[in-house]
Amino acid sequence: MCLPKMPYYRFIVMMVAFFCLMSIFSNYTIMNFAFICMKDDMQGAVMGENGTLQSIYDYTSTEKAQLIWAVAIGTILGTIPYNWMYVRYGAKNVFLSAGIISLVATSCTPFAAANNYVLLLVIRLIQGIAYAADFAVIGIICVKWAPHDEVAFFVSVLTVFSPFATVITTAVTGFLCTSSFGWRSSFYVHSVAGILCFVFWYIVYSDDPLSHSSVTSRELSNIQKGKSAAHFDQKREIPYLKMVTNKALVCTWFNAFMDLSMSIMIITYSPIYFHTVLEFPIEQTAFIIGITNFAQLPFKFGAAFISDRITSIGPKTKMLIFNTISCGIVSILFGGLGFISKDQKWIAMFLLIAVNCLMSTNCAGFYQCGRHVSQQFADVVIAAIQFCKCLALFFVPAIVAVTVTDESNRSEWSHAFLVMSGLLLVANFSAYFFFTDKPADFTKTEEPHDIPLKYEEKM
Repeated sequence: MCLPKMPYYRFIVMMVAFFCLMSIFSNYTIMNFAFICMKDDMQGAVMGENGTLQSIYDYTSTEKAQLIWAVAIGTILGTIPYNWMYVRYGAKNVFLSAGIISLVATSCTPFAAANNYVLLLVIRLIQGIAYAADFAVIGIICVKWAPHDEVAFFVSVLTVFSPFATVITTAVTGFLCTSSFGWRSSFYVHSVAGILCFVFWYIVYSDDPLSHSSVTSRELSNIQKGKSAAHFDQKREIPYLKMVTNKALVCTWFNAFMDLSMSIMIITYSPIYFHTVLEFPIEQTAFIIGITNFAQLPFKFGAAFISDRITSIGPKTKMLIFNTISCGIVSILFGGLGFISKDQKWIAMFLLIAVNCLMSTNCAGFYQCGRHVSQQFADVVIAAIQFCKCLALFFVPAIVAVTVTDESNRSEWSHAFLVMSGLLLVANFSAYFFFTDKPADFTKTEEPHDIPLKYEEKM
């Protein structure tokens, strides 16, 4: 569609992408909170071994882990194909296809849950495949649409989709679960909302900002300043081998893996932990998760501002400071969360808020290292972070399954928290040896640093 010229059109693109990212993420996380309500649904109940009726939706810890692993496996299977399609066909139609797949799978989830557990696993696998499209599109938008001095801001906005989605999903699902509409309605409501998001994506987004009719000449000049033609090249060769053997990037991905593992553990298990161990009511649990996620926003955007705008501190120093905050300090606070008793449960809430707030500064930590080292290939690095998230989706449930056999036992949960805390601390220390702000050799080109406007008539 031909839209009129708009100042700061790049921010419209950014926000539409943000809501689409939220939609896909929400679609697979609905069940994390719906687990609490589903087990009380006696529709289609069967006779249990002890002679009492048992809900078909009362999943065991192993079954819950399998449903989470299905998403992880799907994301692993989808990561490489989606990255290949992004490079070959661009983001517009490819990301749209991911949205459609996610929405269909979400609307089919209640039917699958009611009829066949294996079918439900397949649906979750499909949702994971769709979710594989998320992080690569963040990298593409940052490379093509973000000026160099706004990259951290774009990253901070686009990567905050998960806590925002968690807030909305827990609030909507919590309300619908306890209402006459029931838990099934949450899947249908999210499907309708997702349709609206991806309609806007199709209207607003373009793979080529240099030729977009809505981008003014001033904004276009700002977007391309300091970039080479390689940043906008639709057909480029990706130096995969050189990237995966680069020490700074490997360290970046290790920090990302542990940071995302921590985030997934909070998103997936904090509703269960706060309700089952600390005995918060369902409504309070949803409210607490909402508070902890919204509280991080000033920290996230503050870190992005300092990273982008404060030049008196060197880039490497800034990324190490923020990586220490988002990984090092967070690891210590998270380790202590498992030692808070239910008599001090409000302390646990404040600890969770602190963890979320400080962890949100990662946009100025390992993300910046990856961006500085990879330059025009930053979208590939961020897509690899998606792959780290795939592994984390498998890794975290495995840790919980090994350490937690009784979800009401705080002592068992503390073991899971300590394992995650220790590994995140190791990742943070490794950054001091390998992080750098110097572009890697594989980013060097013979092209001039700045390229002329593609369409002079925009002047």
